[in-house]
Amino acid sequence: MGKTREKDKLDEVLDELLKDCKSSEDIVGRNGLLKDLSKRLFERALQGEMTAHLGYEPNAYEGRNSGDSRNGVTTKTVSTEAGEIEIEVPRDRNGSFEPQIVKKRQKRMSGIDKRILSLYAKGMTVREIQSELEESYGTDVSPALISSVTNSVMEDVKEWQSRPLSPIYPILYFDAIIVKSREEGSVKNKAVYLALGVNLEGKKELLGLWISGNEGSRFWLSVFNDLRSRGVNDCFIACVDGLKGLPEAIETVFPKTQVQLCIVHKVRNSLKYVSNKEMKEVASALKAIYGAATIQEAETKLGEFSDKWDNKYPVISQSWKRDWERLTVFFDYPPEIRKVIYTTNAIESLNYTMRMVLKKHGALPNDDAILKVMWLVLDRITRKWTMPLQNWKAALNQMYLVYSGRFEL
Repeated sequence: MGKTREKDKLDEVLDELLKDCKSSEDIVGRNGLLKDLSKRLFERALQGEMTAHLGYEPNAYEGRNSGDSRNGVTTKTVSTEAGEIEIEVPRDRNGSFEPQIVKKRQKRMSGIDKRILSLYAKGMTVREIQSELEESYGTDVSPALISSVTNSVMEDVKEWQSRPLSPIYPILYFDAIIVKSREEGSVKNKAVYLALGVNLEGKKELLGLWISGNEGSRFWLSVFNDLRSRGVNDCFIACVDGLKGLPEAIETVFPKTQVQLCIVHKVRNSLKYVSNKEMKEVASALKAIYGAATIQEAETKLGEFSDKWDNKYPVISQSWKRDWERLTVFFDYPPEIRKVIYTTNAIESLNYTMRMVLKKHGALPNDDAILKVMWLVLDRITRKWTMPLQNWKAALNQMYLVYSGRFEL
């Protein structure tokens, strides 16, 4: 009953406040009700903080000869999601009051910072962010402020990049994305490498970002040693897109890991050699190989492919035979979970979203700017990763049979 009465009283107050509002502009516009309410709420909260600081209500008897007292107010303008608001901040005579709701020298509320970061992560330029904030909130922000807010995430990036990781990731996916950088004057392509892990619960977890001008065994050794130093002791399967030097490096640091080359990438690369007229037929023949029920059947299908197509496209079967051991790891598992293993699609969909945002930003000035943009995008995406991979329990049980001595239960 008490909650019902409180709700009824609140509804009465809201009805009174809204009685003169005729449009949405009257509520959320630059001079609307929301802006006035925000001002009153901040000021009321600040007065409450002052009362808590002094220990007595305004004009109360307890305040006499207490050693400190209220000493008027100062006005300041703060940027909020309701627009720019001028508020009165109470002062005390001793100057010892430190407000927390709106701190000293604070010019904007956290909601504005979050909005700036959100717009930046969606690929908006500094000028577009300025325009959006002016149009939405009547808030004029400078390019320097936007840079300051976005640069503030670098500490979060460094902390994220060095955070401890789980000791076991049954599956790791690796892929690269090319980013344009104008460091040192000219625009150059830089590769940013991503590691995506699947933990024992079957949930995806982005492990890190690494920037390098060149890929190779030395670079990949530094990546895997970084993962080991952060707590990773083992991974069962690494799904990769033929990145140069990666298989050798991961087998050096994690010698028990099986490397599965991405079947989807292998098919795409194979079809580059095929005429448009025969594309569909060759693709179907390749699907018969990786879609086989057993590795023995796959070997038979590869032989049939070689017999039929080697006269025209010998490079295809030679490439598959050369990489056969690393192309067929997924045959250790039941058909319903092989797709989890034989393709890097889990990380490619991430890269697709990343490319859309990076395209809007154009060439970025340096490595920090690249990491900043990518981390903000990834942070927004990975917050939605709450569910395990499909058919994960079946996959985990099969892995337990194959890797029983390496599980921590």
